[in-house]
Formats: sequence, structure tokens, C-alpha cells
Amino acid sequence: MQEQTFTLSAANSPASERAAFIRKTYTHLAGALLLFTGLEYYLVNAPFAEKMAMAMTSGFSWLIVLAAFMGVGYVSDRLARSQSSEGMQYLGLGLFVVAEAIIFLPLLFVAKNFSDAGLIPTAGLMTLLLVGGLTATVFITKKDFSFLGGILSIGFFVALGFIVCSMIFGFSLGLVFSSVMVLFAAGSVLYTTSNVMHHYHPSQHVAASLALFSAVALMFWYILQVLMSLSGRD
Repeated sequence: MQEQTFTLSAANSPASERAAFIRKTYTHLAGALLLFTGLEYYLVNAPFAEKMAMAMTSGFSWLIVLAAFMGVGYVSDRLARSQSSEGMQYLGLGLFVVAEAIIFLPLLFVAKNFSDAGLIPTAGLMTLLLVGGLTATVFITKKDFSFLGGILSIGFFVALGFIVCSMIFGFSLGLVFSSVMVLFAAGSVLYTTSNVMHHYHPSQHVAASLALFSAVALMFWYILQVLMSLSGRD
């Protein structure tokens, strides 16, 4: 069967198609966030949570986990962009949400048991408010933030280099790094939201929700780290 070729982006589609695309995208994003929350609640409170968190972060295990996550992320994105099967699209989104829940386990386990558990919902609320504001900026200005793509790509590899070096040489990245990464995540939300509107076809709502979920998760991760760092200094 010949795959469908996408031509018009959501921004250039009729208003009714564009509205339906936005509604479906953010409905799927909300569903992904709810699924992530449920999975994370189960994992953090599971009897095996401590052993799993320690196994993931001991020695060079975290490097393996990160590499596996990047591989799963690539496969998930490819599946979510599938033009031939809607089932494969949902498989990609579900697979990515599960992978995010697993990789978040060590951070949330530490936050819950060795820091202030109240920081987790606080970080979640702050993330939603910031994402809401950045999303409104894209929708109101209708500006194409695709120029951020190159900057974010360079920033990603620089940040990845720091993370890998910190694991190899055993130094802490600290509050400044996490704060910079919150700004990076904000840029990622702007870029992804703009990209979804200007470069995604109205039928690509599953892939769009996956891309947005990834950006939201990144922001939540570093906001929580900032709050934990500040809490530890009290």
C-alpha cells in the first residue's frame, strides 16, 4: 500500500482542520501526561523501587540507561510518525511514555524519600504554568520559532557532554546547570510548539503530542532538580 504524502501544514490548513488538529494533539498530550503520572506513582511506590533506582544509577549504568532511552526515543518517534498505521502511532507514543516513566524513577524516588515530597507536585504545577505561557506565546504571536532548531541542537550536545563527563569524573552539575537547562527546555517548548503548528500535517496529532510530551518532561525534570537543589541549601 502506498503511503500518504503530507502536503499542507496545520498552519496552512482550513480553520476547521487546524482546530481539530490542535484539539486532538493536546488531548493526546493530556492523556500521555496522565499515563506518565499513573506509571510514575506506581513505580515510585513499588516494593522494588529502591533497588531499581540504585541499579539504574550505580557505576556506569546511567550511561547505558541514557543510551537505551535515546534509542527508544528514536524508535518511538519513528513509530508515531508512521503514515501507514494508526496503531503503530499509538504504540510509539505509549512506548515513549513508558520509557520516560522509567528514566524518571531515580529522580522522583530521591525527591520523595530523601528530599521534600511536596516538591514533586510543585514542580509539576510550575511546569504546566510555564508550558501554558510559552504555548500561548506561540499561538498569540503566530511566530515561527524554527530558527531555534540549530541553537537547541548545539545546546543538546553541549549539555550531553557535561552530563557524560559528570558521570565519568564524578562531579556534580549543580544548580547553575539545572537552571540553564530550564531555559533550554523553555526554548524546546517554544520550538516544538511552533514546529507542530508550522510543519506538522493535521493528521499527525499523535506524533505532535509525543514531541510536546518530550519537551514538557524535559522542563519538569530540570525544574524539579532546581527545586531540590534550593531545598537542600535551606
